[in-house]
Amino acid sequence: MNAAIAACLIILFGLSVPVAVAIGLSAMFGISFFSSMPLLVVPQKIFTSLDSFPLLAVPFFILAGNLMSRGGVSARLVDFAKSLIGGMQGGLASTCVVTCMIFAAISGSSVATTYAIGAILIPAMVAHGYPTPMAATIQASSAELGVIIPPSVPMIIYAVSTETSVTKLFMAGIGPGILIAALLVGMVQIWCRMRGHGKQDGDARLSILTSTYRAFWALMLPVIILGGIYGGVFTPTEAAAVAVGYALLVGMFVYREIRPADLPGIFRTAAVSTAAIMLIIGTAGLLSFLVNLSGLPRIIGTWAEGNFTSQWQFLLAINLLLFAVGMFIETSAAILVLGPVLAPIAIGYGIDPVHFGVVMIVNLAMGMITPPLGVNLFAAASVAQIPVQRMFRSLLMPLATVVLALLLITYIPAISLYLTRGL
Repeated sequence: MNAAIAACLIILFGLSVPVAVAIGLSAMFGISFFSSMPLLVVPQKIFTSLDSFPLLAVPFFILAGNLMSRGGVSARLVDFAKSLIGGMQGGLASTCVVTCMIFAAISGSSVATTYAIGAILIPAMVAHGYPTPMAATIQASSAELGVIIPPSVPMIIYAVSTETSVTKLFMAGIGPGILIAALLVGMVQIWCRMRGHGKQDGDARLSILTSTYRAFWALMLPVIILGGIYGGVFTPTEAAAVAVGYALLVGMFVYREIRPADLPGIFRTAAVSTAAIMLIIGTAGLLSFLVNLSGLPRIIGTWAEGNFTSQWQFLLAINLLLFAVGMFIETSAAILVLGPVLAPIAIGYGIDPVHFGVVMIVNLAMGMITPPLGVNLFAAASVAQIPVQRMFRSLLMPLATVVLALLLITYIPAISLYLTRGL
């Protein structure tokens, strides 16, 4: 059954069938031809997969990100980051990385980060003499922090599918996110000095005091969300609802850039994004049920034990597998299908499930900047108004940097787990 479902899934992906539809049809194909279960199990398992309190955080965080994106937050965060590090050569490129890291703590989405920050910084970098493909590539690679820095939608999905603590995962994402951001800043500094770009990036920079004052309310959102979660004031789901209320108040009454007439469009966009993710979650839950029923996790676990004698070998093999998967399958779908299968095997090797979740998410996030899927590449190319193929040569340095970060995160668990001690 597993081979037939996998073949069906590959064929449907090859035909460019939407991810949720491809997963659902493959699962129904397996039920119809390789089991005695009635098709009534399809709606039952889809409903069961969605019947989870932590999943309520997903639509709220998506809506909060949309409200903050439309509410004037992006420009203020750019000015704030530029006041901190924009005075050096390559300061605009470094500002892009830092702004994406901060905005990631608001949006929880890499594509939203690409559009919100890229719309400001890609034209700014081009105006300062950066080649357009280079500017777009820096933006695309920096925006993957949107799913690594908490609050992160893929982290919530991993937590629900593997029964792991959302709070611990959020805390575990901080260290890796800062590490990746620091390495990317170092990379763009070297890149700019090698190419001679960004020598005038410090022009028209605001003072730190002024930029902090203008961005204060935007900067307070991640403080409220993460501080409330880690301080035990509210759960991640409740924090998401608080974030929506705060973002609405800031956008409408503090920055005054959201008008009542804008709200239907904002809610519609959030609803469409939520529906797409939830459909993937529901159908992937059905597929995971069939996979577990077939005994595939046990088979893979037995095979892994016979072929990988140590933890580092297993982690290396998993990273290679996830890198390949991330190039072709959307991050949320990959987590939902592979997370319940691989996490128990990782635990068998003595790997903390929270650490494994971070490794999985960081690895799959690279699929956002690698063709053919590369959603961040297409988003950045759209903002920059260039063919995505022009960005491929510029991808080598950012991709190598993220791979280095992934290896450090994989083999130094303390980077992820240090802040989770005591939780």
